This record gives sequence, structure tokens and C-alpha cells, in this order.
Amino acid sequence: MMADETKTKINDELTLIQNVKGLTYGTDAYLLSAFVKRSPRAIAADLGSGTGVIPMLCAANGKFKKCFAIEIQKTFADIIESNVLENGFDGKIMTVCSDLRDIKASTLGCEVDIVTANPPYMKTDSGKRNEHSEKFIARHEVFGGINDFCACAARILKHGGKFYTVWRPDRLCDLIVALRENKLEPKRITFVHATKDAEPSIVLIQSTKGAAAGSIVTRPLILHSSKEDAKNSILSLDAQRIYDTCSFEDCK
Repeated sequence: MMADETKTKINDELTLIQNVKGLTYGTDAYLLSAFVKRSPRAIAADLGSGTGVIPMLCAANGKFKKCFAIEIQKTFADIIESNVLENGFDGKIMTVCSDLRDIKASTLGCEVDIVTANPPYMKTDSGKRNEHSEKFIARHEVFGGINDFCACAARILKHGGKFYTVWRPDRLCDLIVALRENKLEPKRITFVHATKDAEPSIVLIQSTKGAAAGSIVTRPLILHSSKEDAKNSILSLDAQRIYDTCSFEDCK
């Protein structure tokens, strides 16, 4: 490993190599992985893959046949390669070091069934400017905004393919507009709250390419039953079930 890298055990007995200058593994990535429905024969792609943690969590839970992990930063593309080898996913997860704005189905050699994305949430003129460039790029829309992510998903998905993304509720309108402009119809929406009295901190959306209009807003996911539980990192029954199974299927 390089000097700026760490190695950590995470969910599903995976070992994750991370760069301390970039974003580290957190709740958003795990919940997005769990939100993806299992489709063992599917071909998938993960946009802005970072360390490759979302494809690895999905692979560990049999959610696709193979996945293209698309990452523009060479440092992180190399980390994905290391993580893939470390966890035995060679041949199942393929790294593509490229700008997602240039990616087409022909780049990958096929259209895909599933696309996942944990995009940068912040505009380039917001947030701290004194952080490492790797972290700034991961947090901010430096190499593409939400419309670029949606456009890429639309280009590489089959008709009827699924796009799963996690986003900030305060920018939900931006995401919905970008999805519909790219013929990706939001079908399943889940808001995530720290406690039942807290405002939602993230929103998970599954969209379908070329689908008719009409969405289901599920009941919200409450991560902790009380403020005291949140302080002590004690998960609610629903959240614990999701963390145990990497699935939302039993939490409808």
C-alpha cells in the first residue's frame, strides 16, 4: 500500500483499502448498495466509483453478474484494482479509468442492466476549499454535475434498465429534473432520517429508463429509534435488518 492508504475491515467481511485524502466509506455507500435489488444475471456499472466499495458490496451479496467500476482519478482507479484483487473479485469487477462524460455503451462493449452512483453532492462554489484535491473532487461537481451522471446512466442502460442513486434532499429537485431530462423515470423513493424527529439526511432513488410516469414513496428509513440511540450508534430494527442483509426487501 501507498503511504496515504489504509486498510479496514467493513461489512460482509470485505477488506477496504482507502486513501486518507479522499472520502472514506460511510452510510451513504452502504445504504445505496442495500437499495439495489438482487439480479444475479445483470451487468452493472458504478459511476464515480471511488474505492469500488459499492460494486464490492453488491458483488458480495450476489446483486449482479459483473460490474464496470468507472473512476476518473487514476489514484482511485488503482485502489479499485487493489480492492478487487484483495477481495477476490477479479473478473467480476472491471475498472474503467475514464471521465464518465465520455462513457458510452460502446466504451464498455455492451449496454448494462443496472447503474449505481453516489455522485458529488456539492456545487463547486460551496464547501471548504482547503481540503485535499481528491476529497474536493469527490464532494464537488468538478468532473460533472448530476445531469452528467444521469446522462451517462441513460447512455449505457438498456431500455427498462435501473439507475440507483443516493442524493441530498435539499437538492432533490435538481436530481428529479436531471432524471426526467434523460428519460429516467423515478419509480421508488426512500428518505433516510437519523431519528423520526430529524429532517431527512439523504434520499435514495431507483429510476427506470423509458418507464411511464409514476413513483412510489416508501415509508422512511429511520436509522435510530431515539436521540440517545443515535448518540450510542444503536440502529433501529429496520436499519439493523438492512445492515445484516444488505437489502431493503424486508423493510417495505
